[in-house]
Amino acid sequence: MFRDLVLKNRSYRRFYEEHEIDRDTLVELVDLARLSPSARNMQPIRYMLVNERDKNAEVYTNLVWAGYLKDWHGPEEGERPSAYIVMLGDKRLSNNFDLDTGISAQTILLGAVEKGLGGCMIGSINKPKLREVLNISGDYEILLVIALGKPKEPVVIEPVKEDGDIKYWNDVDGVHHVPKRALEDLIIK
Repeated sequence: MFRDLVLKNRSYRRFYEEHEIDRDTLVELVDLARLSPSARNMQPIRYMLVNERDKNAEVYTNLVWAGYLKDWHGPEEGERPSAYIVMLGDKRLSNNFDLDTGISAQTILLGAVEKGLGGCMIGSINKPKLREVLNISGDYEILLVIALGKPKEPVVIEPVKEDGDIKYWNDVDGVHHVPKRALEDLIIK
């Protein structure tokens, strides 16, 4: 059921790093994004696929993980992503990638969940350094990095408390808690 895919599609940040993701799987995920709607049908998003250990390490060092978790600086070795999809905007086609970026990233993540994988959209990126290590042309704007792997951490959705705090957090057992607003709070009458 589609709802089950949505519920399983969390922002996972810890993975079974030894679980490899092959290039064909990454290509299949990008193909799902390719088939998704695009603003004005410009299709300006391009993708770099990274699934080799040495390149994974280079990508990893240029990402900032989980801004609300101040004492946590990202997954430890052995829990890092097995692959990344770097989303790029082709500036020769457009200078506005907002709609396409969200649609494509969510489609990729839903496809990953269907394959027993999980991921996290990361927008906090050392873009100049990532551009350098991946040799990304100036024709492309770095939009997002999608970290992918076999999820290692349980994620629990819970209601936002009365104080309105929406910050996610990890408990002492490593369970990741994500507060979500109530449906009746989102629908304006």
